[in-house]
Amino acid sequence: MKTVNPKEVSTVEFHQILLGAVAPRPIAFASTIDAQGNVNLSPFSFYNAFGANPPILIFSPARRVRDNTTKHTLENVREVPEVVINAVNFSMVEQMSLASTEYDKGVNEFVKAGLTEVPSSLVKPPRVLESPVSFECKVLQIIETGTEGGAGNLIVCEVVLAHIHESVLNDKGGIDVRKIDLVARLGGDWYCRASGALFEVEKPLVKKGIGIDQIPDAIRLSNVLTGNNLGKLGNVETLPTEAELEAFKNSAEMLIIQQELQYLDVHTLAKRYLAENKVALAWKILLAIAPK
Repeated sequence: MKTVNPKEVSTVEFHQILLGAVAPRPIAFASTIDAQGNVNLSPFSFYNAFGANPPILIFSPARRVRDNTTKHTLENVREVPEVVINAVNFSMVEQMSLASTEYDKGVNEFVKAGLTEVPSSLVKPPRVLESPVSFECKVLQIIETGTEGGAGNLIVCEVVLAHIHESVLNDKGGIDVRKIDLVARLGGDWYCRASGALFEVEKPLVKKGIGIDQIPDAIRLSNVLTGNNLGKLGNVETLPTEAELEAFKNSAEMLIIQQELQYLDVHTLAKRYLAENKVALAWKILLAIAPK
């Protein structure tokens, strides 16, 4: 049995132990707004429900371990004590991950992640149209658990209105656990799906993806590529250069691609490579072959 005293290891090391052992964790995809009206959207897996009367949700944007700074979400709810907590299902998990990129303050992650803002009814922050369930909340209290890097900030929220997509309801009007297809966080890049499947999503910790808004329209508006596909494409830092595309067009790999294109269209082929997590190759196929 390995025994670890949190006071004898680094915060980073014990943080990884917590993430690996306290799991799976539901995800609070929190939309907030600052005093100037700038919208922010960010996911947090230190989250759960803590009562039904009144309905209370609590999530925690922890202080960053590396430099002890705070998240824009925390800053926003201090200025405007309202939040919409959106549930995350499998069909939007890549876009959710892309929204976790640490973009500069004022950048709208709805736009970067290719998600749709819907005005809320009782609070100022918008909700996520693609989310199966969204909770409009008033922030009752913010509890700081410490002042050092890694310390939590418990945002205690009262749900004032819930929005549920009818597509996830069963014939009795309740939420069908299979239809809602929720996902949860494990340690590292690992997630789990309500169906029981495990999968990985690369977390953008140090890089800053270009965002779905920077994907060319001919690709972004595809009838074949899904939101998850676009999320992977938008999580790259740079597009292939013209020199790289020319080299790809003249490569042996291109001959194989051309053979596959006899049976598949460009977007379907790129989608297949995205499913294999070959994002760079998918980009080259889309930019070198797809019609502009």
